[in-house]
Amino acid sequence: MVKKRSSPTAAAPAPAAAHAAPPAPRKPSAAAARRAQQAAMHAQTTEAVAPTHDPRAAKASYAPETVMTTTTAAPAAVLAKDPTRADNWKKLPVEQLTDADILAMPDEEYMNEVQLAYFRRKLLELKQGILHNAGETTEHLREDTVVVPDPADRATIEEEHALELRTRDRERKLLKKIDQALARIDSGDYGYCEETGEPIGVGRLLARPTASLSIEAQQRRELKQKLFGD
Repeated sequence: MVKKRSSPTAAAPAPAAAHAAPPAPRKPSAAAARRAQQAAMHAQTTEAVAPTHDPRAAKASYAPETVMTTTTAAPAAVLAKDPTRADNWKKLPVEQLTDADILAMPDEEYMNEVQLAYFRRKLLELKQGILHNAGETTEHLREDTVVVPDPADRATIEEEHALELRTRDRERKLLKKIDQALARIDSGDYGYCEETGEPIGVGRLLARPTASLSIEAQQRRELKQKLFGD
């Protein structure tokens, strides 16, 4: 009996795989994961705060800001000399003269008889007005002596009285200065600074008839009072 040979393909063992499968990666430990996370956060923080330019460049280009100062212009005079009024003091009586007429007078006529008469009249009118206000205050205080039952109304009346009395007190001090100015007119010293002897100026006297100091002397006195309290 003849034995059959088996096929070489059937009997040959299966060839080994050409390439073996790579091993599965190991899972990192919890400590390694925390270190990696911290490193990533540190890198992000460093990138966020890192300067994007050379700090020396900003320092070199910096220049102090220039402060612009403006000089406040002196206020213009309330009255300006009007050449057309320069001779009105020769043609009009003192009662009809105005501040503009006195201001327009020539400088060589400073504190002549017309100007002294004009300022005397101006001071007397100011004094009369102060005395009239003082009389009205007395009448108001006499009329408001009735007791008001409402506390709010009574407080309002008392506040009005206090304000009126403070105003009268300031006018009382002004009244003393008016009498002193009238005395200087009588002595021939009106219009001249008590400290320097220089002319005070018609413009200043028109604005403040009781002035006894020039603007410069007044500023020095106010500065002295501010520094030494004298």
